[in-house]
Amino acid sequence: MSENKSVFETLNAIDVSDKIKSKNGLTYLSWADAWAEIKKQYPDANYKIYRQIIDQDGNTRFWHDDGRTGWVEVGVTIEEQEIIEVLAIMNLKNQSIPADQITSVDANKSLKRCLVKACALHGLGLYIYQNEDLPEDVSKSMELKEKIKTLVDKKVTISDKAKAKVAELCKAAERQANPELDEDLISGNYKNIDDVDILTNLEKQLLAIRK
Repeated sequence: MSENKSVFETLNAIDVSDKIKSKNGLTYLSWADAWAEIKKQYPDANYKIYRQIIDQDGNTRFWHDDGRTGWVEVGVTIEEQEIIEVLAIMNLKNQSIPADQITSVDANKSLKRCLVKACALHGLGLYIYQNEDLPEDVSKSMELKEKIKTLVDKKVTISDKAKAKVAELCKAAERQANPELDEDLISGNYKNIDDVDILTNLEKQLLAIRK
């Protein structure tokens, strides 16, 4: 890679037009093509699937649901910078699938699309999505988590008291968002929270920490 170019500039300059396909009214880049391009440029790049804890034994699955609809979360890390993308699990009509009707096949398809969109946020084929908006609630949730990450990283350095308060608030928020979880599974991981109201309140509480 050119030392004068950022990751975004390098990936955004790649022409993937010959690999773009269309299906069911959507224009897309296959996950295999996207990941191949990423690895050509950055061999050490990797991705992580954020899983949801589903029972008191700590078992997980690779998609999330809130009892109403479902989504997947994938983080792509390039040059030590991780970008996490969230994508709703949808049917062929691009409508959210009710939580009790989601199959592993549905979730896996969304997972691969989510991986491609995370790569796009790093710059690869971003123009494909210029006319596409994320569902408002998913977009807001993702934005809040990014803000909370910044706040957590900042507030824990203030003092031991502030660090303890951050942990307390994050655990309380996760407990509120996942009331079905056993207390032993509550770790204070805000990434396990997808309720916009709970995330908004957590952000306000973190902002209030002064010492």
